[in-house]
Amino acid sequence: MTNKVLVAGVGMIPFSKPGASPSYTQMGAEALRLALADAAISYDKVQMAFAGYVFGDSTSGQTAIYEVGQTSIPIVNVNNNCSTGSTALFLARAAVESGQVDCALALGFEQMQAGALKSPYDDRPPTRERFLPVLFGLTSDIEIPQALRGFGGAGREHMQKYGTTMETFAAIRAKASRHAANNPLALFKKIVTTEEVMADKVMWPGVMTRLMACPPTCGAAAAIIVSEKFARKHGLRTDVQILAQAMTTDPVESFDPPSLISYVGDHMTRAAAQQVYEKAGIGPEDIRVCELHDCFAQNELLSYESLGFCATGEGMKFVLDGNNTYGGQVVTNPSGGLLSKGHPLGATGLAQCYELTHQLRGTADKRQVEGASIGLQHNIGLGGACVVTLYGKN
Repeated sequence: MTNKVLVAGVGMIPFSKPGASPSYTQMGAEALRLALADAAISYDKVQMAFAGYVFGDSTSGQTAIYEVGQTSIPIVNVNNNCSTGSTALFLARAAVESGQVDCALALGFEQMQAGALKSPYDDRPPTRERFLPVLFGLTSDIEIPQALRGFGGAGREHMQKYGTTMETFAAIRAKASRHAANNPLALFKKIVTTEEVMADKVMWPGVMTRLMACPPTCGAAAAIIVSEKFARKHGLRTDVQILAQAMTTDPVESFDPPSLISYVGDHMTRAAAQQVYEKAGIGPEDIRVCELHDCFAQNELLSYESLGFCATGEGMKFVLDGNNTYGGQVVTNPSGGLLSKGHPLGATGLAQCYELTHQLRGTADKRQVEGASIGLQHNIGLGGACVVTLYGKN
């Protein structure tokens, strides 16, 4: 027996640039308060909590949550790179679905520093150490930070294999800006054109400009996950359900044979998406709205193919046909995505949950996707883990 799992409440604060945000303690506590208010319950009803962040000391989750309440419940701190927020959600969903608890909190926050991502540790082996020769071997012609190497290199590989143009990635970034213009919680709301993206500072000649990369961001988001029994007992809303969810990690094929498309998560995404589609009894053709992991415009295009929205090699056509936005096949990242909304690592997966919950409630205002009845979430972290979640109207 498994419980039906509902999203009773969501909360999110406006994302901001490093140095312009409150502390992680304040951000996490505020997102939690907003989620509780949205669910119309008090903190003492929460029976277990999962707090996600990448950069922070041990028990930072408790530090943020204690600002709202101290009720002796289990609090688990979660770190799964950029998929941290959705990993917290995965654990909260599993706890409720299994009957371990009836009300769980998933919280994510990040107080980031400016500049490219880097580990604060230089006295121990880096993550993915065994596989770094794949990354450096395929990008030996460029000296840039690792994240840009990986995702930029994957984009270049797609260009070389399928004839995808750099302008295609620029068009994805321009689309993100148009969506973000309608999101009051997004970091960047200025609309940019494909031409402006192409004319921005070059990060990798012929492959990437600065606007094609998401910015370091601070922020927080949260979700209250409950069983249907709990929701009905306490008079909570029951309109959004988690229909299916899967987490995958790297198979051997992520690194052998060497391919940067594989290295940045293609196999993980395909496997997680397939598990979700099979469990829910649907296909990618049924999805009309999706929040996917566009840490780089290149990865958004790769994700169209990995999630099954189009065939392998047809990402450019998918973009040029307008199938990634309103009026097309599937509206991708109506929030503006990581590219425009921002990417506070621990909060991203729960910000995606926030957006899709409002889409299914029909409360997304100018971002609303007409007739949205199911929504797909894709959140990936190199190292690695991928979480794909399917939400539906209950």
